[in-house]
Amino acid sequence: MRFIKYAFDNGWIGPTGKVALGLFAGIGLVLWSERFRSKGYVAFSYSLKAVGIGTLYLSLWGAFQVYHLLPGWVAFAAMIVVTASTIILALTQDAEILAAFALIGGFSTPILLSTGQNHEIVLFSYVSLLDLAILAMVAVKPWRRLLVGSFIGTATLYIGWFSDYYTKDQRPITVFFVMVFAVIFATIPLLTPLTKSRWHPGFSVTLTLLPLFNAAALFLALLAMYGTERVTLTWYALGLAAAYLVLSSQFRRRAGSDPDVVRTINLLHIAIAIAFITIAIPLKLNAHWITIGWLVESAVLLFVAVRTRTDFLRYFAVATLALGIIRLLIYDNFSVQTLVFNARFATYLVAIAILAGIVAAGDRFAKEGERPFLQLAGVVLNLLALYALTLEASDYFGRQLANLYQVAPRDRYGELQQQIEFARNFSYSAIWLAYGAGLMTFGFWKRSAFVRWQALVLIAFTIGKVFLFDVSALQQGYRIVSFMALGAVLMAISYVYHRDWLKLSPPSQQNSTHRASA
Repeated sequence: MRFIKYAFDNGWIGPTGKVALGLFAGIGLVLWSERFRSKGYVAFSYSLKAVGIGTLYLSLWGAFQVYHLLPGWVAFAAMIVVTASTIILALTQDAEILAAFALIGGFSTPILLSTGQNHEIVLFSYVSLLDLAILAMVAVKPWRRLLVGSFIGTATLYIGWFSDYYTKDQRPITVFFVMVFAVIFATIPLLTPLTKSRWHPGFSVTLTLLPLFNAAALFLALLAMYGTERVTLTWYALGLAAAYLVLSSQFRRRAGSDPDVVRTINLLHIAIAIAFITIAIPLKLNAHWITIGWLVESAVLLFVAVRTRTDFLRYFAVATLALGIIRLLIYDNFSVQTLVFNARFATYLVAIAILAGIVAAGDRFAKEGERPFLQLAGVVLNLLALYALTLEASDYFGRQLANLYQVAPRDRYGELQQQIEFARNFSYSAIWLAYGAGLMTFGFWKRSAFVRWQALVLIAFTIGKVFLFDVSALQQGYRIVSFMALGAVLMAISYVYHRDWLKLSPPSQQNSTHRASA
């Protein structure tokens, strides 16, 4: 070794000799490692192989990048030979670690031989073949972790190329290769055995997270290329949703596969399809139509979940419904010029109708554990209805105030403004009280204590608002009359409950009540 170092230092061994020594040393280490493997020193043997394989890659890199002894295509072909030989060693020796060495070397090859020029077709063709080779290995060997490494390597090379060389003129070719990569990783469950003996029990990154990352990476790549071309992105999203639905149906037909694994993959791909549909809605639609689209989607998902008895879809339906309601309450901005007959009230009616359908169908299809969620849906329904009606009254009087500012005499503007604001506050109370009365009637009709309690809370809150806030603007005589009317109403309600005229009590209690009154 000292002699070789001395020869290098004094220039006795030129570039060709240095590269040749590196290649011979790498091959020699790989061959020498077999001697230790045959004697049972498997770990040490693989360590020697790693050093030898790394020496081969570095020698070829030096021959091309440092000494310029080889043209690029020769160095590239030689590195492919090294990668292929390592794969063959891994398969023949049943060694996953050697396959990992091949994966690292294979994805390092384009980086080691980079010339700073754009060779998109050559680069991505090579990466596609490497991904297919790794997929073929996993089809015959239970080395699922290689697929994660292959995905990371592919994504790294793509991002590096895209950030340096991509232009819009290259978009058709780039889209083609992005689709090729996505198809390779999407077909993993179709081309690999889905049995518990091949996949560890419990959570699996390859079967769960990898399909999700693959779908997300595909759409992000398309989004980066198409930008603001929303129509095109919408069609891509819908097409991907259809593709993942087809894939989910294909998984069911896997003969000899574990049913639990197949069901997990099937539901996961349905979830990805639903996610693409949810993405397509805001891409294609605008303003409140996005909200309506999400609300309708939630109703369809819930209908399909009930018909197919797929609990998994119920969660997506609830999430989509919540997304639509949150957008309606926080994000949507309406310009309303008419009372009731406007886009905002119509959108609220869609949400209310879907919630009403959930509550109505819940008695037949909901499980015992889902009863609290049905009650929550009923509460949200009533709150949305109250809020929608209150918004209509607020906008109506708001328009009157705006007109008043333009036409009212200056000396009477304050008085007229106070009258409109007083009428607006009383209109809120009237709406809430009327809704509470209707809700109470509905609760009597359906014999639902939960609905009646909602009505009582609303009526009590409205009465408190009236007599603590609204009536403060009235003269003392009107206040006395208002309090007397309130007392009469409360006494009438109490008498109705006591006589049980609405037959809310069980039959035995009803008979005892009638005997007592007789």
